[in-house]
Amino acid sequence: MEGRLVDPKTGGEDRALDLSLRPRFLSEFIGQAPILSNLKTFIAAAKSRGEPLDHVLLSGPPGLGKTTLAHIVANEMGVGIRTTSGPAIERKGDIAAILTALEPGDVLFIDEIHRLSRVVEELLYSAMEDFALDIILGQGPSAKSIRLSLPRFTLVGATTRTGLLTSPLRDRFGVPFRLDYYRPEELEEVIRRSAKALSIVVDDAGAREIARRARGTPRVANRLLRRVRDFAQVQGDGTIGQAIADHALSQMEVDREGLDVMDRKILRVILEKFQGGPVGVETICASVSEERDTVEDVYEPFLIQRGFLKRTPRGRVATPSAYRHLGLPAPKRTPEQESLFGEG
Repeated sequence: MEGRLVDPKTGGEDRALDLSLRPRFLSEFIGQAPILSNLKTFIAAAKSRGEPLDHVLLSGPPGLGKTTLAHIVANEMGVGIRTTSGPAIERKGDIAAILTALEPGDVLFIDEIHRLSRVVEELLYSAMEDFALDIILGQGPSAKSIRLSLPRFTLVGATTRTGLLTSPLRDRFGVPFRLDYYRPEELEEVIRRSAKALSIVVDDAGAREIARRARGTPRVANRLLRRVRDFAQVQGDGTIGQAIADHALSQMEVDREGLDVMDRKILRVILEKFQGGPVGVETICASVSEERDTVEDVYEPFLIQRGFLKRTPRGRVATPSAYRHLGLPAPKRTPEQESLFGEG
């Protein structure tokens, strides 16, 4: 999946541009209306009491704005923010150094928080609940425990895999939010805002064409916008309209449902080699030469969300929509397939 155009994760080019396009306050953030409304209330209440915001857990697919919301929380509260990630915190000393360096009210943002080691996670429990660190000095019979007081802070954790969080850690977040995929009209607004910031000329039809293929993800929408701009400048007059957007995205093999080459390859394997399923995920991975984690975490969620694929206890099953999208005739279903589609 190296260099994948519709990959929702951040690439090298994306990091710098994400910073320039990132909204700084709730009033600038597009989409996720229920979350913004509740977050606005919680922030206003915390500020009126003169207290830090309660700990916030942001979950959902990559590219939807979890990191952006963490920075917005800090900006709205008028405090500093320290950012790190679960894999970067390897030892107790790492998290102790970060926590003791915080100022009162600061936001600590931990991305991929589900990847914290167990010993680090256990140290966070007292820090989140009691704003204190329990540290063991020495070893054996002479070991003794000391408690270090911490400034009151807000921990904002982000995860794409809520199920991997342990219950004790998850329960210590007072404000849990799950971000959902964006609607096309919301992505159109994101594209128009980004185009203005990047001095790109895009009309409504062009924004609509890009939005419909952006997989419900602002990060993907911004990446497609920049690539379509290249085609518009070289093969057009510099303005992104529907025709040049359609041409550019077709050239880059992103179809009108936002599926790329690997998405379609996975569907074709299920449809053509295994008669629509059910087929095990290991068999699919072997057929497309891809790792299981990548298929389950990167490709399948969008195919399921778009209604092309269904996970069942007996394997993956392609839906009638997948046949229609790929222009293949749908065969008569076996009784086993009928029973799988009959399950909610």
